[in-house]
Amino acid sequence: MTTTCPCNPNKLFSECCQPLLIKQRVAKTPVQLMRSRYSAYALGGYGEYLLETWLPSDASNLTAVDLSVRSFDWQGLTILRKSQQGDVGQVEFQARFVEHQGQQSVHHEKSLFRRIAGRWYYAGVAET
Repeated sequence: MTTTCPCNPNKLFSECCQPLLIKQRVAKTPVQLMRSRYSAYALGGYGEYLLETWLPSDASNLTAVDLSVRSFDWQGLTILRKSQQGDVGQVEFQARFVEHQGQQSVHHEKSLFRRIAGRWYYAGVAET
């Protein structure tokens, strides 16, 4: 089992993302939700969590089974910028990964988040 958290190797998984992934608590901020979603992708097997934290109107073509598949070897996460105004948040990040052919790559995204009834949801990629 993972001892350090995929989203931050300086934190224990059991004290960082695991409580969110196993639904013991919910994310308090867009950054916390983004980090937990990264950990879900990095570990694989948490498709249900990813689906439940996706804004329902944007997740209509997704399945928990598909989201549970660990597609890449995720190597690390860097938060570049974050902002929150009321119930809308944005997190810009870079996630490093190794593709199937062994090539190192970086996924760079500006994610949008919305809070509905006290819960944060991933709402897609911000337009630049």
